[in-house]
Amino acid sequence: MRLMRLGQPGSERPVLCTADGRTYDLSGLASDITPAFLAADGIARARQALAAGRLPELPADDIAGLRVGAPVAGPGAVLCIGQNYAAHARESGAEPPTEPILCHKSPNTVVGPTDTVLIPRGSKKTDWEVELTAVIGRRARYLTEEDDPLAYVAGYAVGNDVSERAFQLETPGGQWAKGKSCETFNPLGPWLLTADEVPDPQALRLRSWVNGEPRQDSSTADMIFGVAEIIRHLSQYLVLEPGDLLNTGTPEGVALSGRFPYLSAGDVMEMEIDGLGRHRSVCADA
Repeated sequence: MRLMRLGQPGSERPVLCTADGRTYDLSGLASDITPAFLAADGIARARQALAAGRLPELPADDIAGLRVGAPVAGPGAVLCIGQNYAAHARESGAEPPTEPILCHKSPNTVVGPTDTVLIPRGSKKTDWEVELTAVIGRRARYLTEEDDPLAYVAGYAVGNDVSERAFQLETPGGQWAKGKSCETFNPLGPWLLTADEVPDPQALRLRSWVNGEPRQDSSTADMIFGVAEIIRHLSQYLVLEPGDLLNTGTPEGVALSGRFPYLSAGDVMEMEIDGLGRHRSVCADA
């Protein structure tokens, strides 16, 4: 089951899409796909309403050409895991970490999968990062080895953890959040694929392109720390809430490697993960 939000920023309509290409209006069940919707078993209620025939189907002509928003509105937190692919750690000039590296990103960075990405003023090192984003569906705190961390995931989406490397790494003190929190720096979508449709989040191919040229091509099987391990680990240090976004790391093939130029106005980024859809973001100057 795919959950999407269609329409202009601030007035998106929540919809449910099925595998056979049909789209159903969720606005009678929920005003939006929010953390509160997820916390109140919104996905289960949507599934039940669909099965009972209580969701009106939207004609294709009514939604054709509508902007696609990020599939979750107003996340409380955006959590990023750094250097979670060994090859990416090496191209960053670092040894693979021995435990997950955490960085927070401002929630207002989240935009739709085709929205414009703004190159910050003064930026010379804006970079792309295709990532599997896990969306938390239940509060998670102090999970034990007996707990199943994946049971706390509502679903998954394609994320682009855009980063400004000079802000991130060259600012005194290595202040990663400064390089992660620029406006529009987290395109997300096009849909939230519910967790039951992703039997193994460690078996997904993820790829990126810039101006049509391949950049990243890897598999989530190459993560140093899998999604379950990350969630269990983070729950020992903070409380994960419904609607929180977890960017789980990017594979090698970013501009930081020195093999490719950084982004500039007019560049086109494309991100794709098997089963989760594809982004297309055009860059412009802020």
